[in-house]
Amino acid sequence: MANLNKVFLIGNLTRDPELRYTPNGMAVAEFGMAINRRWKGQDGERRDEVCFVDVQAWGRQAELISEYCRKGRSLFVEGRLTYDSWEGKDGQKRSRLRVTAENFQFLGEGAPNAQPADGKKAPRTARRPAETTAEAPAAPEAPEDVTEPPADYQIDDDIPF
Repeated sequence: MANLNKVFLIGNLTRDPELRYTPNGMAVAEFGMAINRRWKGQDGERRDEVCFVDVQAWGRQAELISEYCRKGRSLFVEGRLTYDSWEGKDGQKRSRLRVTAENFQFLGEGAPNAQPADGKKAPRTARRPAETTAEAPAAPEAPEDVTEPPADYQIDDDIPF
């Protein structure tokens, strides 16, 4: 039997991407997206539904998303679902589904190198380990399973812009 795990999302970032690096220097960016759905119910009234999705990007894609995307930015993401499970600080088992980005495209106003309206370029959230001078921030409660992307993961540096 064939298997397929493919996700296509078009939505807006719900928070600025958080960029960090694994001990061997691989970039990892995590961010959230909101995907809106609007339809008419049987009663003729318009209805809205929002789906919030956690997304993780690796390598050069992670660096580009972190550098050029901020909360509210529209983004197209193509990826796959990934299942994470861990034990919380309270001893309870926790799990979540998230999307691992394989490709993306900037959407909306402005080119990727455009600066925000206030004229200030937003700072990057992390540096490569060799450049880091301060201690790394505390890790979130989620699992620290970002040592390496899966073996079949390929980084496509051919970004179409």
